[in-house]
Amino acid sequence: MREITIFSGSAHRALAEEVCARLNIALCPSTIRRFGNDCLYVQLNANCRERDVFIVQPLVPPVQEHLMEVLLMLDAARDASARRVTAVIPYYAYARSDKKDAPRISIAGRLVADLLMTAGASRVLTMALHAPQAHGFFRVPVDHLNALNIICAHFKDRDLTNTVVVSPDLGNAKSASHLARLLNLPVAAGSKRRIDDEHVVIDSIVGDVSGKDVILLDDEIANGGTVLEMLRLLRERQVGGIAVACTHGLFTGAAIERLAAQPDVLEVVTTNTVPLTPAKIAALPQLRVLSVAPLLAEAIQRIHDGESISSLFDQ
Repeated sequence: MREITIFSGSAHRALAEEVCARLNIALCPSTIRRFGNDCLYVQLNANCRERDVFIVQPLVPPVQEHLMEVLLMLDAARDASARRVTAVIPYYAYARSDKKDAPRISIAGRLVADLLMTAGASRVLTMALHAPQAHGFFRVPVDHLNALNIICAHFKDRDLTNTVVVSPDLGNAKSASHLARLLNLPVAAGSKRRIDDEHVVIDSIVGDVSGKDVILLDDEIANGGTVLEMLRLLRERQVGGIAVACTHGLFTGAAIERLAAQPDVLEVVTTNTVPLTPAKIAALPQLRVLSVAPLLAEAIQRIHDGESISSLFDQ
């Protein structure tokens, strides 16, 4: 197979450029515009024939726009005789739609996976799916990365002698346990019930957190409702300093303002799977953004060379 060829949609071009810089290759140009009837027009402005093509596009707001972009780009690459086309989707938004929890609804995570495959994706590279079972929605190979080693590296040189890693719900407890093992720390988890998209109730915390510093870990933060509810319970147990960490920092609605107003939240750590505007970064001085570009670049190189991806996480 010929060399790696990388294109980017409009969702997060900065991340694609950083990945290309790590691989020492140029980001290939593409054209995305609209016809007069509002239909999208996509053209890949570089040769794809017999190439190993990677298309970088997280499904961030406006999600439907960016989803349609990546579908058209996948279709264009396949029709341009690419040998293999990999959809690099650092944030797969529809992973949250993973089950039928109400009558007559679509399991959208599965549907979107089918759309990506139909459009031309012969492989998918993604990170920190909200629900692990969403991996099974894809009928093409999926390389599912996580950012726990990156988050661990951020905290590991600190004095963590009185610290506990806390998950806001039992569904994320496995990731919290993994981070706790990497940092040699105890772990605790909340018992969460979701009322609707903006409201949750956390009844209790399983594990000892009283009087300890906390690393509160979740896979993503959208409107911040889960984090604020968890902070309420942690304060009742008189914990010390709190660091909030996540992989996908969407910070929708008033999330930034709500987090900035929490005096005991010393730090909010996220990665750049999702683009953050300068205004959001400026509004939350405690925010620390870690780059996943080195990890994505290494995964892309290993996929191209036919090497193991799982060995990236052996340590």
